[in-house]
Amino acid sequence: MTFSKLSTKQKKIFRWCYGDKYNAIICDGAVRSGKTVCMVASFILWAMRCFNSATFGICGKTVRSAERNIIIPLQSIADITHYFRISYSRSANLLTVEGNGVRNYFFVFGGKDESSYMLIQGITLSGVLFDEVALMPRSFVEQAITRTLSVQGAKLWFNCNPDTPNHWFYTEWVKKAEERGALHLHFLMSDNPILTPEQLANADKQFTGVFHDRYIKGLWVSAEGVIYKQFADSPELYVIDTVPDDILFCTIGFDFGGNGSAHAGICTGFSKRFGKVVALDEYYRKEVITPTALEDDVTAFIRRCQARFNVYEAYFDNAETTLLRGIKCKCAEEHIPVEVKNAKKTEIIGRIRLTNMIMSQMRFLVMSGCKNFIGALSTAVWDSKSLTEDVRLDDGNYNIDSLDAFEYSIEPFMKDIIDLR
Repeated sequence: MTFSKLSTKQKKIFRWCYGDKYNAIICDGAVRSGKTVCMVASFILWAMRCFNSATFGICGKTVRSAERNIIIPLQSIADITHYFRISYSRSANLLTVEGNGVRNYFFVFGGKDESSYMLIQGITLSGVLFDEVALMPRSFVEQAITRTLSVQGAKLWFNCNPDTPNHWFYTEWVKKAEERGALHLHFLMSDNPILTPEQLANADKQFTGVFHDRYIKGLWVSAEGVIYKQFADSPELYVIDTVPDDILFCTIGFDFGGNGSAHAGICTGFSKRFGKVVALDEYYRKEVITPTALEDDVTAFIRRCQARFNVYEAYFDNAETTLLRGIKCKCAEEHIPVEVKNAKKTEIIGRIRLTNMIMSQMRFLVMSGCKNFIGALSTAVWDSKSLTEDVRLDDGNYNIDSLDAFEYSIEPFMKDIIDLR
């Protein structure tokens, strides 16, 4: 990778750090706008030009996401690797860059929750790059910033896609950029000169609703109204009566009910290379039943699905360990060829984003017989009382259970679904 063509904003990323006017840079806005890779390269070049034998921080939501977004792209940037030797120790989470008589060290940290700040305590840093800072807890970010206060000439680098307008980073840094001595650059996809009109048009189709506003338009906006608006407005585009003939295999997701919620199961099918995701069959029961009756229902649902489709795995809500244990035993006793697993239960917002994405790409379908799931998709709304984060309203008046069940069934393949080739 070489930087043969840069936009005006990208050029500013490479220049800002060599003067005394700013001590930080904030790059927010649309996805695929070319902000991250330029920040990575300029961060390393600045560090190697201004320091020797110094220690720096590279922060992501997790160490692995930082490796994916920062370390791996860095190793492919010819403008960097031509002048410097780069080595990365995954066991130590340490990137070493050396060349022209200079050697510097870059520790990789993950800021995934409120306890993460402890991982960065005690170290002195000459600069920090925060990748997707809006996904990190404030305590972690502020702890990392304090690690730079004793170093003359230390600078901070922030990039992110927008979140809610009440997010702490937006209110404390983006809106107060001048007060904090930070250069704020707001990016759109049109600021990335390597994107063709066709690529811009394709990216525009990746998201709908609030995600389109944030990731395509680059706006800090609240999540309001119907979550799956595209489906709610035009269900006929997604609801089908005949099972597609290219389904290769299926999984089952199951959510256990409690406190008035329902027991729900969804059988989801996948076509070649996860090009198509289809909700094929459902189980839904809201009335209170005994654990034994539920075990009978679940095994009967699995058998029904296996009679029609290739189903070998089922992912269950792991909050009910006793129920799950009973279902495992019953499947074993009845010689049902299915592997019963705990659902991954990743962040709900990520699961919602994935479903919205495949809807906008017209890769999502649902059989007309899945009445409860169709109703859930049509009526699910954002919680208007949540000001600082995106929350799906779960007040007992909406069928969240079928949504959870579907999400459990596709979670194991999230990366494959996203990385469609």
